Amino acid sequence: MSAHRTPETACEFAKNARENGFGVIIAAAGMAAHLAGVLAAHTTLPVIGIPCKSASFDGLDALLSTVQMPKGIPVATVAVDGAENAGILAAQILGVYDENISNKLSKIKEKMAKEVKEKDEKLQVEIWWKM
Repeated sequence: MSAHRTPETACEFAKNARENGFGVIIAAAGMAAHLAGVLAAHTTLPVIGIPCKSASFDGLDALLSTVQMPKGIPVATVAVDGAENAGILAAQILGVYDENISNKLSKIKEKMAKEVKEKDEKLQVEIWWKM
């Protein structure tokens, strides 16, 4: 959906999102990036905005449009093209009241920590062998 091309659809979606089973809304948009704000204006659910790169301004325009919401219409904003972090943030929000989601997130974070340690160990071995 689009804040500009299908505004009625966007508003209707946001108004009915909670009763349709949504707990968080993620909105990706580029350039003017008004979608997240339009959705946030029509729901009490948390909204996460993903600013997307476009041909001009390398996503800065979308980032500023997404993060600069008026008082009373908050939109959590992740990095430009940060869809993975938007998903993790949404899961963290839902995980506050859903232990199953929270446990899965803990496993993901443990896996990330393990991967960093393994990369560090490999790098240390490579450095040692070059000495």
